[in-house]
Amino acid sequence: MKGSIVDAVKDLVVDNFGSKMWEDILEGAGLDRFTTVRLLDDVPDEVVMKVLEVAMDKLNLSFDELADVFGEYWINVYVPKVYKPYLRRIKSAKVLLLKLDDIHQKVVRNIPNANPPRFDYRWESPDVLIMKYKSPRNLVRVFVGIVKALGNKYGEFVDVTMLSNNEVRIRFRGE
Repeated sequence: MKGSIVDAVKDLVVDNFGSKMWEDILEGAGLDRFTTVRLLDDVPDEVVMKVLEVAMDKLNLSFDELADVFGEYWINVYVPKVYKPYLRRIKSAKVLLLKLDDIHQKVVRNIPNANPPRFDYRWESPDVLIMKYKSPRNLVRVFVGIVKALGNKYGEFVDVTMLSNNEVRIRFRGE
């Protein structure tokens, strides 16, 4: 996986808990406390998962809580800083979600070895979207946190429910 997840977790931890906490998380994950993971670095999935596991422990958060905190940080701080060109002309959570698979296809074309999740879409009703999350990493709960954060960012009520380890239901209201 690319280093974006670890880079974003690092920024989140340093911004909210300090550099020492980040160094402790790295050390707890079996890495040197001064390891630098950059956005475009190739990072083994096991290392990313270990960093997330240790972050949960050190920050005293469940995986669901970490996913929600990460989602808010990813959408409101990290993405605008790193992926701003992909967000041009996006005016709502629904529009961004419907463009997400196309955005990930562009990322794959522009960044060697990138392997972001892909998505299939199915409308259950005019205001309910089922998104199939296609990735072997089983980070669909992180995606749920990101969807919640998108609703907050755009001031929309977005109700998201995990249906399975690879499928979520998103209800858009108030548009």
